[in-house]
Amino acid sequence: METRNDYNRIEKHAKNHRLVRNIIIYAFLSLWGLMVLFPFYWMVLSSIKSYGAYSSEYIPKFFTLSPTLENYSEAFTSVNLGGYFLNTLIFTICTTLIMMVVIILAAFAFSRMEFRGKNIVFALFLSLMMIPNELVIITNYVTITDLGLRNTFTGLILPSVTSVFYIYLLKENFESIPEELYKAAKVDGTSDFKYLVRVMLPISQPTLITIIILKVIECWNSYVWPRLVTDDPEYFLVSNGIQEIRENGFGRENIPAMMAAVVVISVPLIVLFLVFRKKIMTGVSRGGIKG
Repeated sequence: METRNDYNRIEKHAKNHRLVRNIIIYAFLSLWGLMVLFPFYWMVLSSIKSYGAYSSEYIPKFFTLSPTLENYSEAFTSVNLGGYFLNTLIFTICTTLIMMVVIILAAFAFSRMEFRGKNIVFALFLSLMMIPNELVIITNYVTITDLGLRNTFTGLILPSVTSVFYIYLLKENFESIPEELYKAAKVDGTSDFKYLVRVMLPISQPTLITIIILKVIECWNSYVWPRLVTDDPEYFLVSNGIQEIRENGFGRENIPAMMAAVVVISVPLIVLFLVFRKKIMTGVSRGGIKG
């Protein structure tokens, strides 16, 4: 009987310990979540305040009793925000499509085809990830300038049509597909390209979707490179168009209108991530698992 009572006390103590631990963990995560989400809340809140109400607040208020959508209207009428959206859409779609063709073919070659020096070439590819991005930007800038491609979509797109990391991620995913399928397809007379399209790509769909989404986000948020190779507002993207808006659009003092423009620019990425978040997590986890 004493042994059973001791067991019950130990089990009760363990449950209390787990309860306290879970409370601490969830409290910490909740606090961290509030810290992360607060800037977004403040951005949206500022965007629905009138310029007069915002300017009259000596102490910032965390709510408003008179929300307005006037700032959103001004975001599209006072500056060329629609044009920035169109430029970003063209840049994102073209860059992503070209990059997917490049990395799919490269990943297939490294994962299934045999050629002399394959491992050395792939090791050199991976070593490129060690080069600071600033050095690559300088080299690309000189090349694009020498080719006369500044202030063109070609100059914007070309340096972004490949990624060593995405090639590595997709190669690892391709190698997780049993090689017996490839050998059986070759016995049946299936070409490499047909095997890639009909077998490997459907199996690797989660990883492909993940790469596409991550590339779209990368293109949408691209700032440094577009700012370097474009000084014509006709080719500005939404990211560097924000600076143009601040300097020549609403003015530096009209923070609510600026926040409205930022909300409009941020919404597509937020919606994209919320819709495909499970596929992103699945694709990334599958990319690192072999066998």
